[in-house]
Amino acid sequence: MQLIPEIKPSQSIALLKELHILTRDGKMNQDSRRKLKQVYHLYQFIEPLLQEIQQERSEIQLVDHGAGKSYLGFILYDLFFKTLSNASHIYGIETRDELVKKSQALAQSLGFAQMTFLNLSVAASITSERLPAQVDVVTALHACDTATDDAIHFALKKQARFIVLVPCCQAEVAAVLKKNKVQALRGHALAELWRHPLHTREFGSLATNVLRCLQLEAHGYQVNVTELVGWEHSMKNELIIASYKNLPRNRPQERLREVLQILGLEEMQQRFFTAAQESPSSLGAQ
Repeated sequence: MQLIPEIKPSQSIALLKELHILTRDGKMNQDSRRKLKQVYHLYQFIEPLLQEIQQERSEIQLVDHGAGKSYLGFILYDLFFKTLSNASHIYGIETRDELVKKSQALAQSLGFAQMTFLNLSVAASITSERLPAQVDVVTALHACDTATDDAIHFALKKQARFIVLVPCCQAEVAAVLKKNKVQALRGHALAELWRHPLHTREFGSLATNVLRCLQLEAHGYQVNVTELVGWEHSMKNELIIASYKNLPRNRPQERLREVLQILGLEEMQQRFFTAAQESPSSLGAQ
């Protein structure tokens, strides 16, 4: 009997306990209800993407970068993948070996056979033969250091149909803005937007995500940006969803180059123009 109305009938109680959404005696407090609401909020963005892929083919390959404790991967598997009787698969990529081993053990204990966890950096995963040559969905939620940008590069290389990002670690752009600040202030009044150190950090974060969106558009993706309300109680609450539509590339490429020039970030062109020939053009007919 379902005693807690928030929990879907098909959900694994054992998994919810391991994720600390339910207590060991199967109860839920107010904090847990808020956490579960956040999980469902995220899932409602990803489920339609999975269903769209299903309409064209039965098997879905999903890679979750910077997986951590694989919170997202397990929830996706429990709510969607475990009902699929085919070769659909979720891969969790994580650099901390202890978390990879723990996730592997949990998947085995729950009978989640079509989950694989790999002790790799996001950058190393791009060339790893342990991952399929093409994937359908790439996710990266609060992936640290350069992992968000590496995840974008991975998605382009693997011809991903959908990319779901909650970006993190925008400090590199802020550092370049700071380094070139004096010269920028001499050039145009817009540099006032990042003259003060606090504004440098905040504007650097915004500029990084704008550049990431332009980068994706420059590879034929349609990009939507929204809020991921309350996820992990984090101020880094921006959700970027990119869908490959084989859209025209010239205009966003020009805009990307122009924004880099205006902000004095020309030295970062290689990062945001990386993989220019790796667009999933083979998906254009879909």
